[in-house]
Order: sequence, then structure tokens, then C-alpha cells
Amino acid sequence: MKKIALSLSVALATAHAQVVHAASSVDVYGLMDAALVQENGGIGKISKLTSGVSAGSRLGLRGTEDIGNGLQAVFTLEAGLLTDTGGSDQAGQLFGRQAFVGLKSPLGMLTVGRQYNLQSQALTDVADPFEGGMAGASTNIAGYSATRIDNTVRYTSPEWRGLTAIAMFGAGEHSGLAADQRSLGLSLGYVNGPLTLRLARQSRGGEPGKANVNNTILAGNYNFGLATAFAGYGSNTGEGSSMFFAENPYGAPVAPTVSTDSRDALVGVAVPLGATTLLASFIHKDDRNAANRDAQQLAIGATYALSKRSKIYLAYAHIRNRNGAAYMVGNATEVGSGNRALNIGLRHTF
Repeated sequence: MKKIALSLSVALATAHAQVVHAASSVDVYGLMDAALVQENGGIGKISKLTSGVSAGSRLGLRGTEDIGNGLQAVFTLEAGLLTDTGGSDQAGQLFGRQAFVGLKSPLGMLTVGRQYNLQSQALTDVADPFEGGMAGASTNIAGYSATRIDNTVRYTSPEWRGLTAIAMFGAGEHSGLAADQRSLGLSLGYVNGPLTLRLARQSRGGEPGKANVNNTILAGNYNFGLATAFAGYGSNTGEGSSMFFAENPYGAPVAPTVSTDSRDALVGVAVPLGATTLLASFIHKDDRNAANRDAQQLAIGATYALSKRSKIYLAYAHIRNRNGAAYMVGNATEVGSGNRALNIGLRHTF
């Protein structure tokens, strides 16, 4: 009888552990990226080994727990890393890439914390064949106010006939600034087979005496099989809606001022050829200010898949600045130092 009771206890304990494991899970994931980068046209020719060129290097934790009645608790903690030095990215913030907790149900998902800017996310995830990375990153000249926003509450609707809506409010919490730097983001996405469309807008309060910052984009891509075509059109208003990231990177006699009213048009293509994918994009920034500081970026690149999780890449981009504009060719992590750059790198996900 003792042996039977012991066997039954072991069986019940094992079954309970399996149920608990099924109801709750935590995944560790990450991405490591490093590249040789050469930049020209600014303060001189710069050659360096740097991190996060095609995508920011990171280490993350994400988890879910079933709490009954169709509800799940969810969380994500994601730390930015610098592969070349082992240091922290995002100005040393521990979980500077993402940090949020929330609830998921059949009615949608509600999350709270540091989360992605909806307009920036639409630009890089939907309109850009370079996905916001390598020398061809759309963020080199296309307008956006921030990649991530602190103190946010975000609601994501359930998918309905290919449609998904997202609304995000950022509390700001910076005393002394107009509207406390509060922000509001709205996004409407549609996916139907090879077609992806997204309309997104991100707004935040301007500093005292300055207009609010607004960035809006209509982004899309379509997979034709032989190639995927990308396109986007954006409107940017307010100081901080488009950024040079440096006061006077090209040493102009009079330092340029950033655009407070501009339009962006982007077209691109990705062509898969077995393990190789060819990339190209063209972006035109139309500055509506009196200075008319327009800019154009042409980028080409290629990736080669060594496996499902590892690939090497090559990319080159050239920005043509007009009337004293000062945009620079950067990548997923750095803003760059000149109007031309070449990248050769390796990326591994786990």
C-alpha cells in the first residue's frame, strides 16, 4: 500500500507540474549583431567595428500566465546591448528597449510601460525593406519623434477580418513642459495575404512656446512572390518631428535648423534569390519650411542566410542634402557622421 501511495503521489505531483508549466511560460530570446562600418562625407572618413547595425543587439525575457476566464498576464523585458564593448545601449537603461506588463483577453490586449512609438514602428516594420537598419535605414531622413515612449498605456484590439487597431497614451511626466510632454498614438493595420497596410499617427505636446509634434504615415508592402514592393508617405510637423541628430555635422558657416514641416515619400523592394535577398530603397524628404532643406537617400543592400538564425549582410547608402540640410547615414543603433556609409556585418538571433 505504501508503494502504491508513493507512486500515486509522484504521479499527481508530475501532473500538477505539467499543468503549471502549460499555464505559465517564460522565454529567453535575443539578437547579436556586429558590423564593419565606413562613413564618409562628414568630419572625415571613419572606419569602425560597431554593434547593432542591421538591428539593435538585445537580450530579452517575455512570458505569459493563464489566469482563468480567458485572461493571460503578459510581460516583456528587453535590454539593449553593445556587441562591440559588452556595454548597455539606450543610454545605459537596464531594459531600455522594452519594459511592459499587461493583460490579454479575447477583447484585446492592454499593456503598460516603455513601448514602441506606433508611427516609427509603421515606418520601419511596414514601409522599409531595410527594416530600420543597416545604412539604408529609413530613419536616416524620414520623420519620427522617438523610437520608444516611456510611461505609456497601450491597447491592441483583436484582429477582425484582417484589421487591427492600436491606441497608446503616454503620460509624459516631465514637469515644467507644455502638456507635460504627453503623447497620443493611433494605428490601424490591415493584413490580407500578401498585402500589408498600416496608417499610424503619433503626437506629443511641444515645449513651451512651440507647436505640438505630429508624425503621420501611411505604409504598405505587397509580396508578389518574385519580389516584395514597399512604399510609405509621411507628414511631419512641429520641432522634433524630423531630426539631424547633430548641430552642424558638415561644418556649415551657419548651422542648419531642423525642419518643422516636411513630407516623406519612400519606395523600396526586396528580391529573394534563394538564400540571398537583394534590397533597395529611395526616400525623398520635402522640407516645407522657407529654407527648403530637402534631402534624398538612395540605398542598396543584400543579405545572405547562413541558417534560419544567422545571416551576413552588405549595405551602402548615399544622402544628397540640399540647401544646407544635414541628414546623415546611420543604422539601427547609431546616427552616423556623414552622408555616405558602407556596412558589412553578421547577425544571429536566438
